[in-house]
Amino acid sequence: MKINNIEKASERIKNAVLNNERIILYGDSDLDGIASVVILGEAIKNIGGRVDCAFFPDREKDGYGLNLNALEVLKAKAPALLITLDLGIGNVKEVEVAKKYNLDVMIVDHHEPLDKVPDAKIIVDPKQKDDSYPFKGLANVGVTFRLAEEILGDNMSDNLRKSLLELTALATIADMVPQVDENKYFIEEGLRSLKNTFRPGLKALLTILGDGNVFAGGILKFISALNSAESLGFENESYSLLTSSSDKECYNLAQELVNKTQAKQHRIKEICDEIERRISQKPDEAVIFEGDVSWRLVLAGSVASTICNKYAKPTFIFRKGTDVCCGSVRNPEGTDSVSAMKTCSDFLITFGGHVLASGFRVKTQDLDKFKNKLNKYFTK
Repeated sequence: MKINNIEKASERIKNAVLNNERIILYGDSDLDGIASVVILGEAIKNIGGRVDCAFFPDREKDGYGLNLNALEVLKAKAPALLITLDLGIGNVKEVEVAKKYNLDVMIVDHHEPLDKVPDAKIIVDPKQKDDSYPFKGLANVGVTFRLAEEILGDNMSDNLRKSLLELTALATIADMVPQVDENKYFIEEGLRSLKNTFRPGLKALLTILGDGNVFAGGILKFISALNSAESLGFENESYSLLTSSSDKECYNLAQELVNKTQAKQHRIKEICDEIERRISQKPDEAVIFEGDVSWRLVLAGSVASTICNKYAKPTFIFRKGTDVCCGSVRNPEGTDSVSAMKTCSDFLITFGGHVLASGFRVKTQDLDKFKNKLNKYFTK
């Protein structure tokens, strides 16, 4: 059995290559989105195509998902096939704008669909209601790997398959999806191949961190370095690392990412300490809901995970802006943050993600309303 629309997506991409259409890949700025862009880009290259550009949103400026600032830049490339990876299923308004700009949008995602889905010609997301694909726990990189298999068929060489599985394994672990079923296969095969990787960026990172340390239990440090990249000007450092063929460039990029990881971990601890101080002075509530103007959005997910794991409560952490707040959500097993935010959809700007890990944008003036409604929802 195949994921719904995956054959249509493959044929659409092949036709775009055949007709020399411009192809744009737009991925989320975490490792799941970055690896998905690399995998699909290499599949396209291996059938004789070319990706015009790879775009990654700047979370500090634009939050999550397909955003209007990027579309303003991309409209100059129209007409084009715009493929979103690890985002898009919640971008109803943005897809409408893209269509007006003569961008043909294909969505490849794995997040929970909301009450309304975008009007894109092709959507590949195993969590859609009408999709009977049996395993719903794929990271986006797993969905993209299956799409690459569909595109390449028998033309996927053993070496290419191993290389793509390495990325699939790392991003699957990074996205914290259940390590069962297909995910278990991806992780086992990918990590086995990683020991002899051909990819210069991964080799450089193994050299810096020590391959003995990485394979003796340090794989999370390896993944943290890849996940520490930031997107500036719609470009991303980890994407550059994973696609560069220069050993020297890869070593320098890998060292920068390792340094960034250490600095980020220090800042995450500072923010967590501040949140614990705050909640110790408040009455006990159903949710942890904290933000600050000085907190960076790229750290919100890690902070939320740490606090949620310690207190076993739905945790909403956000960067507080003058007009708009953007944040990340983590919540314990047995609770559903996306369903919770659906009850707040009349005043949220955007929201979406997984049942246990999601994100949101809300007007600063609506923060108290948002918090109160969440407390009521999770108290029930």
